Amino acid sequence: MNLTDEGLRLLAASPIAHQAQGHAHFWERALSRRQFLAATGMAGGAVATSSGWMPRVAEAGGAATPTPIPYGTTIGGTLFHFVGVGPNKDESLIFNFKGVVGVAEVSGPGAGVHNGVALDGAHFGSDNRFMKGDYIGTDGRRHRGTFAFI
Repeated sequence: MNLTDEGLRLLAASPIAHQAQGHAHFWERALSRRQFLAATGMAGGAVATSSGWMPRVAEAGGAATPTPIPYGTTIGGTLFHFVGVGPNKDESLIFNFKGVVGVAEVSGPGAGVHNGVALDGAHFGSDNRFMKGDYIGTDGRRHRGTFAFI
């Protein structure tokens, strides 16, 4: 591309002609490992405590609370509205639900300390699920939502 003297003069007068190339201070704002771990820890804390504040967020959005499945697992005389993972089982925890369900059940050996005493043969288990789709809420109307069970 050839620029005439007139074109060079117009380009030099342009407001973008005198801007610096890139950001010299980019690395000053880059996340360190410590900052990244702190941010992910805060995000994990938000997820772990979401059962307390998430119903309020759902109410603010106008969505109704989903109806839990009427069956489940009884532990110590209390009914918990979930069933284990396996073939021919309903992995959704929402009654009258139509959508996508994702399940990750992780278990295995672990290590732990309770009251200063190391636990021999500790076992780790985690049941994580997400549900995204349409459901009939407690108000009897159809809604769309995304939910997680951790």
